[in-house]
Amino acid sequence: MFGYVTANRAGLSPDQARRYKAYYCGLCRRLRTLHGARGQLALSYDMAFLAVLLSGLYEPESREASVRCLPHPMRRHDTVCNEFTDYAADMALELGYRKLLDNWQDERSPASRLAAAALEKQHLALARQYPRQCAAIHLGLAKLAEGEAENRQDPDAMSSYFGAMLAELFDLRRDEWSAELQEMGMSLGKFIYLMDAYEDLPRDRKKGRYNPLRSMAAGPGFEPACHRMLTALMAQCAAAFERLPILQDADILRNILYSGVWVRYAALQKGRGGAGKG
Repeated sequence: MFGYVTANRAGLSPDQARRYKAYYCGLCRRLRTLHGARGQLALSYDMAFLAVLLSGLYEPESREASVRCLPHPMRRHDTVCNEFTDYAADMALELGYRKLLDNWQDERSPASRLAAAALEKQHLALARQYPRQCAAIHLGLAKLAEGEAENRQDPDAMSSYFGAMLAELFDLRRDEWSAELQEMGMSLGKFIYLMDAYEDLPRDRKKGRYNPLRSMAAGPGFEPACHRMLTALMAQCAAAFERLPILQDADILRNILYSGVWVRYAALQKGRGGAGKG
């Protein structure tokens, strides 16, 4: 379900692209350090965005380095690490753990069960360290599973479960910026959930699987209505972002929010013959 909140690389300057990659590589490095090689499997650009966002808002002391790693041993690359890359790594691990459990419950995948068991110790430690966030992830995914089992055709309600989960992850400190971070997390979470449903719709129809957009897609004007829904969510997210006093890496964050999140959608539209935005 993750992978939509990424930069539009064509819109980044070389310096911005290096900085963005440094956060991503820093997140990967911290996942390995904090959670072992298996933890790196939870790496995502979505959690890298969270690290850049919270770093830009709170401007912590960061550790910048040029390193080599196992996937790219021949070339050094920049990394940025701080308390928020660590937090993003922890949340990525917890989300990855829950995803493995879902795969086991939905598909009875032995590989997922074994992988989840291998992360059980880290999960229990994170549940003690971040009880609010881990409870929100558990509750959100449980509500989604319930809605899927009932074949609930209510895109707004279903996406709000995922949005509420992400809102708690964004709102780390419960401080004066909570309202904006909660609004960003809610809107972006709903966008991610609906984008995932939109991308999966043809496959879900073919295989007879649940999709919250199936009933809506059967009616007239689905494509323009879906585009308006997604656009409204990102407008809400961007409006909340603009109320935050962020200067550090603000251009990277704006690239992601105003352009990057639409890259996959544009590719899907092209692949489906440019179905209308309307």
